[in-house]
Amino acid sequence: MSRLQDKYKQVVVPALMKEFNIGNPMRVPRVTKVVLNMGIGIVDKDALKTRAEELAAIAGQRPVVTRARKSIANFKLREGMSIGAKVTLRGARMYEFLDRLFSVALPRIRDFRGVSRNAFDGRGNYTLGLKDQTIFPEIDPNNVTTVQGMDITVVTTAGGSDEARALLQLLGMPFASR
Repeated sequence: MSRLQDKYKQVVVPALMKEFNIGNPMRVPRVTKVVLNMGIGIVDKDALKTRAEELAAIAGQRPVVTRARKSIANFKLREGMSIGAKVTLRGARMYEFLDRLFSVALPRIRDFRGVSRNAFDGRGNYTLGLKDQTIFPEIDPNNVTTVQGMDITVVTTAGGSDEARALLQLLGMPFASR
């Protein structure tokens, strides 16, 4: 069991039960999955392969290449072209990734003062955009040719933003002070 998963069971569940007056521990909000999405755009196959390998190194599993759903002539985009990569993490890999994100990657951002408190969608999900993939220790900055951003979505079973914010804060997400 990962360190963050153990913290969830030992610390977070009792704290959330007390804070939100939840009687059944199975009703306590939990993180169900984490989705990493890297929109790469129209590039050659080598660049797409390199970005997919970087995403695989960050996530710990092979990404799925996303394709365009429809053609857009002004962008020279054709239906079926490869334009990105995504990874969905669940279970132990999800907790390991979140632990590395909270404790190692986010503090490596230059002038980091915390993540936004307002990036919740109202249904308990949190989305975080990163501008640089080199904040993760798995990526060697000397081998990176172009800087690529990514979106990280944390999906929870929380009913609203307040429960999800409390869950992520207790797990260790560094929110910015108001």
